[in-house]
Amino acid sequence: MADLLSRCRPSDVVTILFSVFLASLTLFFYSEIPSADNLIVIYGSLAFFQSALVYLSRVNSFMRIARDIIFPVICVLIIFDSLGLVVKNVNPQDLDYLLIRLDYLIFGFYPTVELEKMMTPILTDILQVAYSTYYFLPITLGIALKVKGMKEEFEKSLFLILLCFYLSYVGYILVPALGPRYAMEHLQETALAGFLFSDVIQGILNMLEGVKRDAFPSGHTAIALMVLFLSFRYVRRLFWLMFIPVMLLVFATVYCRYHYVVDVVGGVLLTLVTIVGGEVYYKLHKRISNEPPIQ
Repeated sequence: MADLLSRCRPSDVVTILFSVFLASLTLFFYSEIPSADNLIVIYGSLAFFQSALVYLSRVNSFMRIARDIIFPVICVLIIFDSLGLVVKNVNPQDLDYLLIRLDYLIFGFYPTVELEKMMTPILTDILQVAYSTYYFLPITLGIALKVKGMKEEFEKSLFLILLCFYLSYVGYILVPALGPRYAMEHLQETALAGFLFSDVIQGILNMLEGVKRDAFPSGHTAIALMVLFLSFRYVRRLFWLMFIPVMLLVFATVYCRYHYVVDVVGGVLLTLVTIVGGEVYYKLHKRISNEPPIQ
């Protein structure tokens, strides 16, 4: 174990630890979670294969690509999909009512309802497309860093993005909420209709994501801002290309009724916490391992 940890990079460690955490959580709530056996196997497998890739990545270039790009994407997708079984059984009380009240306390009105006044089909299309760029932002940054041969910067970016993903998942467990599109549907007077793309994109996202109780914090906001921050630090040209799409994405989280405004605030705070805490851990890990974190 000591040898494994010394060879692990921070991005490896955070995936292994979070997989073990979810396996332990599932075991603790074993009687409440359907298919708990399957989930424990899945989380254990993720931890095992991530550990194996620490050694196998030295074998050939494909294993290195798997460790750097393929497996992190697989882990994020599998863990997110599994939350549909975990969250509602670990913490069954939806807290939308609290988030709705906080929004109203801040603004004196319901933001998603108020935004109906500026709603147009073309604007809805634009913002729905912007919202969907979330799925490509981290990959775009990773490819840019790889192409430039920025190994250290790639590793640190991978670690911070994975940490941000996993912390957002913890938020979903602690503060389960469906989001405005479900919890406030009865208050909306106008359907969110687009001109060309919105209906198709909404249908695809609903099919892929399902109902996960993943409103707070806004992972879309947190990850998008994290990628924007890392782009500003390492690939300044990419930052300027991403800036407007990311700003539109953040606005779209509320306009398209996926999140409350307090979710967005939570996403911003999550980005800051991840950067500060991640930097501290990254430096500590590098010092303890007595070797560069890149292998």
